[in-house]
Amino acid sequence: SFCFCFALPWQCFRALCCKGPPPPRPEYDLVCIGLSGSGKTSLLSQLCSESPENIVSTTGFSIKAVPFQNAILNVKELGGADNIRKYWSRYYQGSQGVIFVLDSASSEDDLETARNELHSALQHPQLCTLPFLILANHQDKPAARSVQEV
Repeated sequence: SFCFCFALPWQCFRALCCKGPPPPRPEYDLVCIGLSGSGKTSLLSQLCSESPENIVSTTGFSIKAVPFQNAILNVKELGGADNIRKYWSRYYQGSQGVIFVLDSASSEDDLETARNELHSALQHPQLCTLPFLILANHQDKPAARSVQEV
């Protein structure tokens, strides 16, 4: 029997000769925060290749494992409603990075609230040394602000 392999030789060798599972990918724990309606749930659903049709705003928190080729991101998404934001800090422990999502087309008041929440997170003892990704979402909307404006 013959085997034609169009992948890298070591991948073919592993597929044919190795019976064990591939080595585990490293896992990283992230926290995803932002005001309600900023797009946190949509972002994570898209990264997980889920259908965008059944997205419901997160109340409390949810956890999604986002698989990448070389790593798995365990993302704890925290709801962004007024009455939930005051509890965000209870979920920061163990985080290795932060995704802050903001609606770049939101009102001035909401943008100011988002700015205050971001500054609070940046100064929090459990987050202040971690990498932050700030995602200016909804860039496709006519009212979206540029990166400089945000």
